[in-house]
Amino acid sequence: MLSLVLATTLVQPMMVAYVPNWIENMPAYAASIDYAKITHINIAFENPSDDDGNLSYNSDDDILIKTAHERGVKVLVSIGGGDASGNKELLKRYFYLLSPSKRAGFISKIADYLDKRNFDGIDVDIEGPSINGDYGLFIRQLGRALKPKGKLLTAALSKGYGGENVPDYCFESFDFVNIMAYDGAGPWAPNQPGQHSSMEYTKDNVDYWLKRGLPKTKAVLGVPFYGYGFGKDAGGDEWSYAKILAKYPGAEKVDQIGETIWYNGISTIKAKGKYVVDQGLAGAMIWSLNSDVAGDKSLLTALYNGMHP
Repeated sequence: MLSLVLATTLVQPMMVAYVPNWIENMPAYAASIDYAKITHINIAFENPSDDDGNLSYNSDDDILIKTAHERGVKVLVSIGGGDASGNKELLKRYFYLLSPSKRAGFISKIADYLDKRNFDGIDVDIEGPSINGDYGLFIRQLGRALKPKGKLLTAALSKGYGGENVPDYCFESFDFVNIMAYDGAGPWAPNQPGQHSSMEYTKDNVDYWLKRGLPKTKAVLGVPFYGYGFGKDAGGDEWSYAKILAKYPGAEKVDQIGETIWYNGISTIKAKGKYVVDQGLAGAMIWSLNSDVAGDKSLLTALYNGMHP
């Protein structure tokens, strides 16, 4: 009887999937998602469109929010993004809105936005140079404003790209943290090719945040559904998993192919799912779901299977 009670009270790991808001034909894409394997969707990205803190919105996301909610999946809006960190105008705007004199007004705008757009919460993906001395108090005050409303507050954080500037006290405010355990190599360093998200790199990133005090119950492991090309396969930014398979049949069985693309194939993604369970982490996060393929080569299925042996 005791074992039955324990089995029924175990918390199932979360599956957090980022979905870009620039997908063409969002209604068709929203209908194609395997919602049974997902617990949260982060729509990426919306950002303040003016110095008053009004956030942008893509009306095509209405159908995604509605469809996900009908299937019991929570939907958050993600602000920031890697590209925003390199945008001088947006960087300046965030610094302005997070400043002591403007912070409360921006937080009020965010809270109203979440209610109006029917979001379950907000994911703060402010990265790198966007994380300044006002970040910590912004997170603390944002959490205090959202908790009474039942809204989630999460973040995407990187060990090597601004993470050291995030105060440890922020962990109290976050419902969970998406650990970006990828981008250890990339086109920004073309003379240093290699795997950008190995198991060793994954464990090192998780250990970093846990040692800083992030509880395992709030630690969500980020995995990539994309790779980076070097040499003859260089060019552009990410190689989506779907694009890799289209060019190189059988690529799902390995983590390196062509000349040369490094990524995570089925076995590595499944192993990362098992690692989440073995370590008692809160769950896994995907960047980004639209890079996957359907059928028996799906990375979402591999990750889910690894987390549900």
